[in-house]
Amino acid sequence: MKVTIIRRITAAAPALAIAMTMLAITSHPANAANGKVLFGQRLCITCHGPEGKAPIQSTYPKLAGQNKDYLVQQITDIQSGARNNGLTQAMKPLIKDVTAEEIDAIAEYLAAIE
Repeated sequence: MKVTIIRRITAAAPALAIAMTMLAITSHPANAANGKVLFGQRLCITCHGPEGKAPIQSTYPKLAGQNKDYLVQQITDIQSGARNNGLTQAMKPLIKDVTAEEIDAIAEYLAAIE
């Protein structure tokens, strides 16, 4: 009986590890490793391109390598309405539900790109 339980636990370990990793990514996005995932999940890649290096329009900013604090401030200002110039209205619906932790993680990820 004990051997059977141990075998079942051992067999389930890889799936459990994957599930726990996915839970950590979606539940605690406040680190740079998750910023890359969030950049895709939050559809930032749609307009700003892969890694924030190749926007789809010349009027959209390149985000890769920008200062983290600057990125956080700009996203937060667009989200709150404090910044409403240029093409910010296109971004507003996409970022309305992005949390402060997610903004921080995305900004940290983008700031680290060369």
